Amino acid sequence: MNVLSRLATALAIAGLGLTTLIPVQAVRAQAPAQTATPKAEALTIVTKAGPKRFDVEVMRDDAGRSRGLMFRRHMAADHGMLFDFERDEPVTMWMKNTYLPLDMVFIRPDGTISRIAADTEPLSTAIIPSGSPVVAVLELNAGTAAKLGIQPGDRVKHALFRSR
Repeated sequence: MNVLSRLATALAIAGLGLTTLIPVQAVRAQAPAQTATPKAEALTIVTKAGPKRFDVEVMRDDAGRSRGLMFRRHMAADHGMLFDFERDEPVTMWMKNTYLPLDMVFIRPDGTISRIAADTEPLSTAIIPSGSPVVAVLELNAGTAAKLGIQPGDRVKHALFRSR
């Protein structure tokens, strides 16, 4: 018998007539989600120094975009997370519950990088704006953009940008 069942039984015996319980799913929803990591997809950034390849997890729905890299403590150097916002519009990001310092690469529908927010502060609720309409944001480990020479104007190659 689980804790909620025991509590309901005890309250019923006490004469309180408890007839509904909080679903276990609601209790579990308050803890950080332990979901399976999506399959990594190849992404390449074409820089002046040559192509830079990454394996990225792609967040294509509201739940994935909301969760992002929250609560993670490690990301491999050649990995990242790509947020597909589905529409070309200004977006804002933040680092609440994100322990990893990140570079945020804001990307236009044609795959052109419009802006890079470098070395974002972990666990911050400060708003990080795209600065212009974008369709996607690529998160990389902090310092990656500078180290690899990734700059605004460079092109991102991924299936997300071919169909737009």
